[in-house]
Amino acid sequence: MLVILVALFATAVLCPLIFRVLKRNAFYVVAVVPAVGFVWLLTRMPAVLAADNSLASGAPNAPPSVQMEWIPGLNIALNFRLDSLAATILLLILGVGALVLFYCARYFKNDDPQIGGFAAKMVAFAGAMTGLVTADDVIIMFIFWEITSVLSYLLIGFSQALITARRSAMNALIITTLGGLVMLAGILMLGSAADSYQLSEIMASADELVALGSFTDIAVALIIVGAISKSALVPFHFWLPGAMAAPTPVSAYLHAAAMVKAGVYLIARMAPGFAETTLWVPMTVGIGILTMLVGGYRALKQYDLKLILAFGTVSQLGFIIAVFGFGTAEAAFAALAMTLAHGLFKATLFLSVGIIDHNTGTRDIRKLTGLRRAMPILATTAGIAAASMAGVPLLFGFVAKEAVYEAALHLDAGWGIYALVGLVLGAALTMAYSLRFLIGAFGVKKKKLPPLECKAPTLIFLAPLLVLSAMTLFLGVYPQLVEPLVIHWSAAQGGPGNMHLLPFAGFNTALGLSAISVTVGLCFFWLRHRTDTGAPLRRMLTSAEELYRMSVNVLDKVAIWITGRTQRGSLSFYLGVILVVVLVIPLAIALTVYTPWPTNWIIADHPAQLLIGAVIIAGAVVAITAPKRFMAVLMVSVTGYGMVAIFALQGAPDLALTQLLVETIVLVSFVLALRALPKRLWVGLTRIKWGRAILAIALAVMVVYIAIAMMAARTEARISLAWPEMAYTEGYGKNIVNVALVDMRVWDTFGEITVLAAAATGVASLIFAGRSFGSRVRAHEVAPGTIDSGSEAIGTKESKETELRIARRFASSSNQDWLMAGSTLVAERRSIIFEVVTRLIFHTVLIMSVYALLTGHNTPGGGFAGGLIAGLALTIRYLAGGRVELSESMRIAPGMLIGGGIALAGLAGVVPLLLGDEIFTTYAVEFWFFGDHKFVTSTIFDIGVYLVVLGLVQDVLRSLGSEIDSLSEGRSPVDRHDAIQASRTGVGR
Repeated sequence: MLVILVALFATAVLCPLIFRVLKRNAFYVVAVVPAVGFVWLLTRMPAVLAADNSLASGAPNAPPSVQMEWIPGLNIALNFRLDSLAATILLLILGVGALVLFYCARYFKNDDPQIGGFAAKMVAFAGAMTGLVTADDVIIMFIFWEITSVLSYLLIGFSQALITARRSAMNALIITTLGGLVMLAGILMLGSAADSYQLSEIMASADELVALGSFTDIAVALIIVGAISKSALVPFHFWLPGAMAAPTPVSAYLHAAAMVKAGVYLIARMAPGFAETTLWVPMTVGIGILTMLVGGYRALKQYDLKLILAFGTVSQLGFIIAVFGFGTAEAAFAALAMTLAHGLFKATLFLSVGIIDHNTGTRDIRKLTGLRRAMPILATTAGIAAASMAGVPLLFGFVAKEAVYEAALHLDAGWGIYALVGLVLGAALTMAYSLRFLIGAFGVKKKKLPPLECKAPTLIFLAPLLVLSAMTLFLGVYPQLVEPLVIHWSAAQGGPGNMHLLPFAGFNTALGLSAISVTVGLCFFWLRHRTDTGAPLRRMLTSAEELYRMSVNVLDKVAIWITGRTQRGSLSFYLGVILVVVLVIPLAIALTVYTPWPTNWIIADHPAQLLIGAVIIAGAVVAITAPKRFMAVLMVSVTGYGMVAIFALQGAPDLALTQLLVETIVLVSFVLALRALPKRLWVGLTRIKWGRAILAIALAVMVVYIAIAMMAARTEARISLAWPEMAYTEGYGKNIVNVALVDMRVWDTFGEITVLAAAATGVASLIFAGRSFGSRVRAHEVAPGTIDSGSEAIGTKESKETELRIARRFASSSNQDWLMAGSTLVAERRSIIFEVVTRLIFHTVLIMSVYALLTGHNTPGGGFAGGLIAGLALTIRYLAGGRVELSESMRIAPGMLIGGGIALAGLAGVVPLLLGDEIFTTYAVEFWFFGDHKFVTSTIFDIGVYLVVLGLVQDVLRSLGSEIDSLSEGRSPVDRHDAIQASRTGVGR
């Protein structure tokens, strides 16, 4: 099953490339993947039916499973399990998924540029649903659960130009994600109580968990909230009709056969063990039947074919969940059969609507007439599906509904009577809106309507519907084909007894209830037809959707109020808030618990430390009293370089090297940014803001206090004492610091490089979005490189021609020399000595960076230090040659470097997982090349860190260097780039 899961996601990645070549016919190719998965699933059925569903994974005779460790420290594993429930839902996911993708090949236009991305999302959704129903680890299940929410959001919002699509997509995302988070709380509660996050083990210990009482009741209730939000039950039902803004294939797959079945699956999974909890029946049976009635009534009020089916889907989902909620073996048997029937007939009906809309241009039943004659095959297939939905005999929907009635008749007296009455009324409404759909789509209206211009769909367009309708007919006559599967699942709750799936079980009570529901349904339809005046529906109560919108509006207003009072545009205010939080919370904890105090004080380990400390203090004092920003920045750097010396004296060369490089890069960045800021600062003790001063002093005292207390509180041996041996035996390196970064603490490092990527993006966004410089400056303020020193204005025709001439000369000379400062900088900016030094050391520094990268596993260095060294080389080149030279040196965009680095680092973690080991496992490869050598695979991760850091430095230079240069000159670097490109291609010559 892991192969199918990987194949689906791999196909999703390849979809854009496949569609670029084959256009819409690529849907046929893509449909092969879930189709092959469906065939594979059929071959696994004997093993599934031979297993015992009640056994935990790994036990003898347990269902087929795959078990792989992922995050052992958190007890999270990639465990997948294929029991009869998962196999049943997977039949719909893969089978209907393949048919819907096949259908898309004729639904979309051949030249639609979005279909590649659409197909990728659909196939990825199939993969996410496959992972969701087969995952035996509840955390992994939750991850797939949230992936389906995100993909659903993207698919519903496919028509980005329509505000209704965007709003509906957002509603679905908010509701299902909120429900998922509530569900997560319940999952964690059950997992902690069961001391396992394996779903099979939680279910095996259900009796002990139920005995806990209220704790388990609350946990199960939270999980039910997540399930009913996903399956669109009251009060969350309104997001599903809104999701009809999506293309019809999305509605047929996500909102009929797949996504909304996630909640059904979860209720079915939990029912055998937790149906006895206090809130189970009210939340599943009660809400389910209420949803069935509300959805059925609302379906009778609609004129859009998709909305009739949408509210009908809401009704049917409430029906299925209510039956699963009964918690008996007979109910599990009947509900699972109904789940299969619903997937078949509802997918057929949605696909029928897609063909009607595609060929006629409308879904309004007030405009449709005579389609039965124009599309006889479509009318027949849709009629079979609608009849199955209504419960007409000899169709699979009728067989499943008879089983449901039979299960309801076996319920205990009391609430079982009310449930049975609700089911009959819901089935009557189903009959009524099935007729409304069928007659509205294919009937001939009494009032004369102009004939619709449409043509009959091709057989290849109809093929998926024909297959689904044929299955509905075949299973209606021969339901024994799927009976072993549903019986096998109900066996976990004791078996369905004498219940069977039969096309005709004789004249019994269940048949009488079916006759009643059909008769009442015909009455409902006739009454609806007689009162169908088109007047808006009058309501006495506020709808759930209105309550949702009111809540969102209130939330928006509160957010605006809070934002207006916190986002003031003042950096000092933001920093003050952060520092107050950092001060108050740790200090409150430190002062309320016992804090030991050291008895042995060591002022310094070396006399030089006292001198360095004095220099650091002096630098800090001068920094806060400096009259100019430049002096303040230099003094702050003095404190940083002082820490470099402290690290070096303490025998930490790696920390010293990294701090030195970071401090240098930060100093350069600050100096570049200072060009856009005023020169002077407030000075003097009389102008000191004492509130800020007190906060700064208090924070410093708190940090020192906590550091001293932490050192004094240590009673156990430090875990770092074992790191030297671990670094060599497990990480295959002698440099403990670097091995820790890329092996033992690799997750921390991976998180840090993603933060670096976010920081680079933030810096670039701030600079490139804030072009506030004027278009004219004085001649002596003009930055060199775009116009000659005698020019007076920026942006004139003469200055642009001058820049184009300079760019041409630069481009024509760049083949012979790589530092063309003389062609791009005026004399005032040039430094011949600096240029000579740059020519001498640039390549040497780059080689040093690669050396630091490759030897960092055993000597001071590593990817972070190597990337900073390479960044310093680029910084030197920029300072010597200006922004045009920097542009020439950046052959690869910073974003590509950062993204490629993160991808490479992630790949270094995923590959061991595919080989059957833990994520980020390190391997050592020994080889001979003029001596014995060893390559450690964590170096690949280090290379990713190197690329991210180099991309970050490039982005800083581009943002704080080139962009500020361009803004101060009055031109965008985009214009400059265009001028250089024009000179290379000969444009304008």
